[in-house]
Amino acid sequence: MSAVARFRSVVVDCPDPHALARFYAQVVGGTPEREDDDPDWLVLRVPGGPRLAFQRSPGHTPPEWPRADRNAQQFHLDFDAGSTWDEIDAAEERVLALGARVLDKEDDVKKDFRVYADPAGHPFCLCRIESG
Repeated sequence: MSAVARFRSVVVDCPDPHALARFYAQVVGGTPEREDDDPDWLVLRVPGGPRLAFQRSPGHTPPEWPRADRNAQQFHLDFDAGSTWDEIDAAEERVLALGARVLDKEDDVKKDFRVYADPAGHPFCLCRIESG
């Protein structure tokens, strides 16, 4: 089946696109850039990955995690943070220092991931991806 379109970006609404773009640049690399001289829109070209774009959303209300009835999570980002729990622990220490907060670490060994919120409240996961 032929594609209708090519994937371009994941766009994240947030109260401060500059701050959130800097957070994710420190998590995955890259440099946030403005496009079209719009101060409310930044793009992060993730090395080896998709573009992440950040747009100002006045009155932004972060999702409540975990909820399914109202203000539920609509999407989340998964990051491969290594194949060992030592690597996950080190990645966790770094994202917490950047302003993330823990949402769920229960049963992480069984689930192979931990859930965090970025500084704007969007959930993301640090995943343990076993090599081999």
